[in-house]
Amino acid sequence: MTNPTEPPRDSARTTEVTGHEGHRKRVRQRFLQQGLTGFEDYEALELILLFVARQQDMKPVAKALVARFGSFKAVLDAPDAELMEVPGVGESAMTIIRLIKEATVRYLKQTSRASFSIDQPKVLIDYCIAGMGAAPNERFRVICLNASFAIVDERDVAEGTVNQATVYPRRVVEIALAARASTLIFVHNHPDGAVTPSDFDKTLTRSLVLATKTIGITVYDHYIVSRDTYFSFREGGLL
Repeated sequence: MTNPTEPPRDSARTTEVTGHEGHRKRVRQRFLQQGLTGFEDYEALELILLFVARQQDMKPVAKALVARFGSFKAVLDAPDAELMEVPGVGESAMTIIRLIKEATVRYLKQTSRASFSIDQPKVLIDYCIAGMGAAPNERFRVICLNASFAIVDERDVAEGTVNQATVYPRRVVEIALAARASTLIFVHNHPDGAVTPSDFDKTLTRSLVLATKTIGITVYDHYIVSRDTYFSFREGGLL
């Protein structure tokens, strides 16, 4: 016999679904009205995850992601396999998180191409931090500038281990000549998070400066980036 004081099971399920839909709608409307201003990290992640989980309450999943990795940025930087270790994160959720990260990197890349200047390099540094700072192995990138100091090309010339990548000056010279560059900027990452240049970094930079100088190309700077910060050889008096 059905207890007249309890709603039918179908009615309870309908109420639960309606409640989820109302919450999802409020989250979307809040974003449309104010962007992400005032959103906690988990709320921003919840909004993203709503687009791949239409029937599931994603707030607990978003909170679990922040608890596991520490911040919105750290979630975007996390390896796919580690993301999927979090309960509630499947292939679709992992894919959209990765998509947001890659879209951010592309946006910053195109912004750096359009807005970079020698006097204001922050946009380029931000792009490199987003694209390379969280990489598990060292990568070394050559950025080519023309006579007007506009970015005309960029190439990753080496990927190595967690603490070193082998860079050949000849390859760097080939890239610079192919791009008709007049100035170069080097960027590499330190996966351990410490951006202080090693003796190897300093020796490599000196050898690249000498190699490019022989063909009339200037090295303007060398940035070392991590997940959150950077070191500039020029600012540090090493160039």
